[in-house]
Amino acid sequence: MVQTHSASSTAHALARRVALRYAELSQVEAVALGGSRASEAPDANSDIDLYVYYHEPVSLGVRRQIAAPATRAEIGNDFWEPGDEWIDAGTGVSVDVMFRHVEWITERLDGVLNKHRTSVGFSTCFWYNVLNSQILFDRQGWFLALQKTAERPYPRELKRAVIAKNFPILRRNMSSYVHQIELAIARDDRISVSHRVTPLLASYSDILFAVNEQPHPGEKRLVQFATRLCPRLPGNFQQAIDELLTTPPGGDRQIVDKINALLDGLESLLREGRLLSESGELTLAN
Repeated sequence: MVQTHSASSTAHALARRVALRYAELSQVEAVALGGSRASEAPDANSDIDLYVYYHEPVSLGVRRQIAAPATRAEIGNDFWEPGDEWIDAGTGVSVDVMFRHVEWITERLDGVLNKHRTSVGFSTCFWYNVLNSQILFDRQGWFLALQKTAERPYPRELKRAVIAKNFPILRRNMSSYVHQIELAIARDDRISVSHRVTPLLASYSDILFAVNEQPHPGEKRLVQFATRLCPRLPGNFQQAIDELLTTPPGGDRQIVDKINALLDGLESLLREGRLLSESGELTLAN
């Protein structure tokens, strides 16, 4: 459910207040709002995703002070990016803060946009994040300059690299996801099946956004983002996704058939774009 204007205003006011607390610290260069709150349609469960860009780390003690008062807080939550999470006592809104060194994010963007470094899934998520963040504090205009650097057409070499990295591991290679899923089904290992389906969808999405020359928006609301941002989609896109995700990861081949249907649609899209030959070899002509 999309959030009301009043609730959205409350959340944005909280985001600005927290950003100003970080802005008081000399080592903080910029604070940006990302995630759903920076988009057009946050829902009632959307938290506040803040990105604090720094030159020197902010101490845990200071971070605890900024989070207080909170009904619940996890400071130094470093399972993914270094960060803090808390629930604001006054509004009940969840705040998720991620800390990024200015050189770290600069190198990440340079690696993707200029050196065309890719990953298995989510190759261009940091690019999307920087492009679509709202600046709440920018001490000397560094983050605005970073955004302007990121405002460029999708590099053709990057498109080729993303597809070349992610396509073979779908079902062509001996270590492909489909092969691993088939082995898991043979040994009736349902957890392993689920464990392989998720990264398969990540690589599938990485290719899909690359074909459309769009930075990858991340792991949330991918179907909605793809429908809105990607003019070129497989003909069976929505149906194949729905059928795959409603198939229990049981001990039969039903899930493999659904995955193959999904990947058949992707291969048809690649052939239409002259990125895959009729014999099934990557051409990456475009």
